Amino acid sequence: MNNSTHYTRLHHLGDASKATLFLQVEWLRSAWRRIGLVFFLTSYLAIQHVYALQGANGAHDPSTIVKSGNVYWIFTTGDGIYGMYSTDLVSWTPGPKPVFAIGTWPSWINAKVPGFAGNFWAPECKFMNGKYYLYYSCSTFGSRVSAIGLATNVTLDPASPNYKWEDQGEVVSTNASSTVNAIDPALFEDADGKLWLTYGSFFGGIRATQLDKLTGKPLDLATQYALANGGVEASYIIRNGSYYYLFINRGACCQGVNSTYNVQVGRSASPTGPYLDKNGVSLNSGGGTSVLATSGHYIGPGQVGFYQENGVTYVSHHYYEGFENGAPKLSLANLQWDAAQWPVLTRDWVGAGRYEITSRNSGKVWDAWGCTGVAGQAIAQGNKASLTCQQWDFTSVGNGEYKITNALGGLAAEVASCSPYLAAKLQLNAYSGLLCQQFKIERANDGSYVFASINGNRVVEVPGASQTAGVQLGLWDYNGCTCQRWTLGSAIVTANTAQKLPELAIYPSPVTQGKFTVDLGNLTLTGQVRVEVLNGQGQLVYQQQFNPKPQVEVTVDKPLAAGMYLVHLSSNSGLLTKKIVVQ
Repeated sequence: MNNSTHYTRLHHLGDASKATLFLQVEWLRSAWRRIGLVFFLTSYLAIQHVYALQGANGAHDPSTIVKSGNVYWIFTTGDGIYGMYSTDLVSWTPGPKPVFAIGTWPSWINAKVPGFAGNFWAPECKFMNGKYYLYYSCSTFGSRVSAIGLATNVTLDPASPNYKWEDQGEVVSTNASSTVNAIDPALFEDADGKLWLTYGSFFGGIRATQLDKLTGKPLDLATQYALANGGVEASYIIRNGSYYYLFINRGACCQGVNSTYNVQVGRSASPTGPYLDKNGVSLNSGGGTSVLATSGHYIGPGQVGFYQENGVTYVSHHYYEGFENGAPKLSLANLQWDAAQWPVLTRDWVGAGRYEITSRNSGKVWDAWGCTGVAGQAIAQGNKASLTCQQWDFTSVGNGEYKITNALGGLAAEVASCSPYLAAKLQLNAYSGLLCQQFKIERANDGSYVFASINGNRVVEVPGASQTAGVQLGLWDYNGCTCQRWTLGSAIVTANTAQKLPELAIYPSPVTQGKFTVDLGNLTLTGQVRVEVLNGQGQLVYQQQFNPKPQVEVTVDKPLAAGMYLVHLSSNSGLLTKKIVVQ
């Protein structure tokens, strides 16, 4: 199919710039075919400020995430129905082939939608009855002559001998005189287990009709319910507690950086409505509470789908990337609920607070190596010792992007020299709002997090998957290694820091010849006092016990090899810990 034919196959009313959208999409896909996906992405990311997910995350009108085995799938608008998959909800890969071979489609579509040329819109997929039900839209630009069809498959694994899409024919169709437009299908189940289809667009609004749970087709198309009107499309309903929530899109879609698309919501005690917004206005009367709109470089979000796993709800949607001239991208947001049980959609996965950042690979933590809190100090992995320099304050700067500052001194984590390239190192510096001082955080399916530098989208890792303390953190292309995955645990209650002992004073600094003095003069100590020295691997290399009175200092005289050591001072009053450098 040539690019000019795509212009005639775009489905949102009045959006002539959809031609631009599909020219971008088709150029990208043809580039992948010509020069290879890996080379293309590596070259492209090296010169762009790219955000969000990893891999091939170009998408428009994504379906709800559906899982087959251990693999997650999304289907999107495209020739033959384009699919992409992920094993971790972070990195996405194009499927090896579309649902229908390019240039072919079920023959019944020709009679229902004359002029259809193989570009399917806004698919939706649901697993039930032991198979995957894939709903798809067929239409032409600026027309309500449309149809929704259904294909089924017992597996989404293209390598399986049982992989075969079988078309089940028409679900619903509309013509030029219809009051609604048969595109943008979405499914939900009500509290009684009944299955419903919602569909529709700018032409006539959103409708709902009940489906047979076995066939996946309408029980009675004569019985339909009008749920929303007034320039709406891309409907999706979820149930939470005693309410049903209808998500819709309003605004101009598919105009790249000029898109005004935004996601709105209303709720109802009944699956068939009426759906009212926070102000009590019906979605059939222009109502709708905005829950996801243009923010920064995330422009015109739309076509939401909700996937829940392990108590977390991922909100799939597309947006137009402001730093890439409005290219359509996939994003996964986070669904939460406010006190009044209204949905909150956010790209922030981490709440503001103080955390230790732990490597899934080594169990070691982010550490301002040297614990001096000075600019230029390396950020390395260190043995967990509850040091202030191993604690990090997270502050959202919007859209899942964060400023991360060290609790000792308040300097920010940054990529040295603001480099976007492989092996660039992390260090501390005064925060000035540079992109290299901001990190996009994505949540993987196992609950761990991936930290991507906003300046280039490469991710923070422990180089070489090292288990050694003191290895400085750096950037690398995402490959799913546990050395690129981090956990945070519960936020540290900073109010408790007032109960800790004062700063431990040790001199000289750095230590020479293995001899140093611990100053006890400003400390209130009770009971026996123990001084311990641990090497960089956490092994005890020296210990001493004494009664603090009348001592005001203690001298440690122990031959120590050059390197980093941890000094523990403990008594009934508490524990103090400090790092020292031995030269």
